[in-house]
Amino acid sequence: MKFALPAFAIAAALLGAGQASAFSLDDVTSRAKVLADKPYAAPVSNLPPAFAQMQFADYIKIQPRVDNMEWKDQGTPFRLGFYHQGMHFSTPVRINEIVGNAVNEMKYEPARFDFGDLKLDRAATSRLGYAGFRVLYPINRADKLDEIMSVLGASYFRVIGKGQIYGLSSRGLAINTGLPVAEEFPAFREFWIERPNPQDKHLVFYALLDSKNATGAYRFDLYPGEDAILKVQARVFMRGPVTKLGIAPLTSMFLFGPNQQRDANNFRPALHDSNGLSIHTGDGEWLWRPLNNPRDVAISTFQVNNPRGFGLLQRGRDFSGYEDLKDRYDLRPSAWIEPQGDWGKGKVELVEIPTPDETNDNIVSFWTPDQLPPKGQPIKADYTMHWTMDERGVFSKDLAWVKQTLRTAGEIMQANLIRHLDGSLGFVIDFEGPVLTSLPANAPVRAVYSVSDNAEVIENVLQPNPVTKGYRVTLRIRVKDPKKVVEMREALMTGDKVLSETWSYQIPPNTAGGKPPVQ
Repeated sequence: MKFALPAFAIAAALLGAGQASAFSLDDVTSRAKVLADKPYAAPVSNLPPAFAQMQFADYIKIQPRVDNMEWKDQGTPFRLGFYHQGMHFSTPVRINEIVGNAVNEMKYEPARFDFGDLKLDRAATSRLGYAGFRVLYPINRADKLDEIMSVLGASYFRVIGKGQIYGLSSRGLAINTGLPVAEEFPAFREFWIERPNPQDKHLVFYALLDSKNATGAYRFDLYPGEDAILKVQARVFMRGPVTKLGIAPLTSMFLFGPNQQRDANNFRPALHDSNGLSIHTGDGEWLWRPLNNPRDVAISTFQVNNPRGFGLLQRGRDFSGYEDLKDRYDLRPSAWIEPQGDWGKGKVELVEIPTPDETNDNIVSFWTPDQLPPKGQPIKADYTMHWTMDERGVFSKDLAWVKQTLRTAGEIMQANLIRHLDGSLGFVIDFEGPVLTSLPANAPVRAVYSVSDNAEVIENVLQPNPVTKGYRVTLRIRVKDPKKVVEMREALMTGDKVLSETWSYQIPPNTAGGKPPVQ
């Protein structure tokens, strides 16, 4: 199999013969640094027509053979399966195994795959390779292997914990996301995976990233469990200038939910992999931004120096909130990024892209540094990822949080008690949490708000919610210019004490009427 980065062929051969010391992130970092000084060589497809023209329904018929997975005879609970090339996975990635001080390529073998009923020229497969890999581990039952991580396509990967199913994805790096220029998709070109010992409860692997304007070295430590924990160490070198660099990017899907009126022909009350962006700022504030499916690309920027955490969350675990037996959105994990060390000055950005259906990932979030280092000096970003369905577990124990955001046409009660729509826009925000439950009945709780100049506040009403033992805020506004954006914030306080996270909501241009994008 030909490798897209021939400059490293000699080094790879030497590694295959054995190293003087164990393979480490330093080895990959050295490669990334050397690669950044060389002109970018775009990988070239080696797919024959039958594989290049393959549709998704046929591609997923190519499955790893359970009886021929890596490490099946090694006494470890981990198994390694591979993805075959096909469709837009058009160039092979090199996958190596680390055993002690030796590094050897895991050669492509067609016999590792079950091709189902596909009518293919089997001779052609001998010239192909792997597109990525998957990690299996008995996460739900001791006698059954479950896929817990998938690494496939550019620098994308997905992880799940116990009882979860795949939802949102992460990436190694994002470049120029959401800008009017073409987005750049860096790709992992080579992997090194440590063979786990029988007693090991976590898996270690490394990745080399390459793109037109950046290279990178990564170490991943995967810990299966109730929540899956993925520790990431990234070293990124700039090869050329970029307008925006996204660190620890998350990619998800939001079609509609209670905060944005849905298609009346869809029986589901909500359809999304994530419904909000949560941010824990460097100065200790917690923010909650419910997601939108806008008519036009919308970008929200939050100045967050040395972030303590951020993530795309799926708040609300009741099946009744989704009513989908096939896709089980209630079981899709949230992903919480916990930076290790100081990341410096920068911003958390949220990119929301219009989509007519749930097949497109239209939500991206990442941290972007205010200033990039000079060429040759790496960006160092270490972080821990929590793939969890326990969103309260990564949230402050001392604050109330937003349970739900409901959006409605504004109304007034007429003298005859009939409700009348008055052209305003209403938002119902439910806050809940132990800090509210423990308040005395006469506590002087206030709903503190701010609204940008493009809207007039008609009312901001706070009332106890006896059902949740929390508080409900009803904010009613009148948008002045529907073609312009509206920003709103709302939080609960008593005296000088902050009781809740800050609800931060955006009404994108041309969506003040609350209608979903054109289908």
